[in-house]
Amino acid sequence: MKVIRKIVIIPAFNEAKNLPDVIREIKEYDTSLHIIVVNDGSTDNTTHVVRKLQVDVLDLPFNLGIGGAVQTGLKYADKNGFDIAIQLDADGQHIPSEIDKLLMGIQQGYDVVIGSRFIADSDYRSSLMRNIGIKIISFVNSLILGKKISDNTSGFRAFNRRAISFLSRNYPIDYPEPETIIILGRSGFALKEVPVKMRQRMSGESSIRTFASIYFMIKVLLAIFIDVFKQYKEVENYE
Repeated sequence: MKVIRKIVIIPAFNEAKNLPDVIREIKEYDTSLHIIVVNDGSTDNTTHVVRKLQVDVLDLPFNLGIGGAVQTGLKYADKNGFDIAIQLDADGQHIPSEIDKLLMGIQQGYDVVIGSRFIADSDYRSSLMRNIGIKIISFVNSLILGKKISDNTSGFRAFNRRAISFLSRNYPIDYPEPETIIILGRSGFALKEVPVKMRQRMSGESSIRTFASIYFMIKVLLAIFIDVFKQYKEVENYE
């Protein structure tokens, strides 16, 4: 019987304070998970903290942003033959025990499973303007795909082998979470949302503070519309 190899990818930028608790919770949830932290050009002691916890770390030479960091992790997962990759934030808002819900979707045959904070009770709270932006992007993405996606900005996701390979070659840099949904949906991947509980970040400030601005939201929408007309590299069949 084949062993399903699973990896947790944690993109991190100046999250040295949060990573010990995040990694501890992942190990308490499942010791068999391979954990990789992608240090996105942090100026704190992220690498030192991660290595002390005996977890692998990939150090980027400078800050690429969330898109570059996640794609780096997916390239690592693809190269090393992992069957399932779980993307999880370094700030502590994602609860590792909720990974079960993502994996269940993968087991049901979906290529990508997104953890949504908007179809279940959650302690997560955001600003009014950010919530408005999230709802507008949800409306646009759902309209384009013909499928309801409630939490397009969620960074809590699971990918099967086929999606890992595809995204390792085709990953948006500017606004990766909502753009990735469009790219995957338009490329024929089966997407599923599952309700998950989330909480506020453990400490520090989000690096995406500009999301509340109308300017930022317009740029996201423009990027989404451009993605509709792009062509992406084919992916091999890993069935």
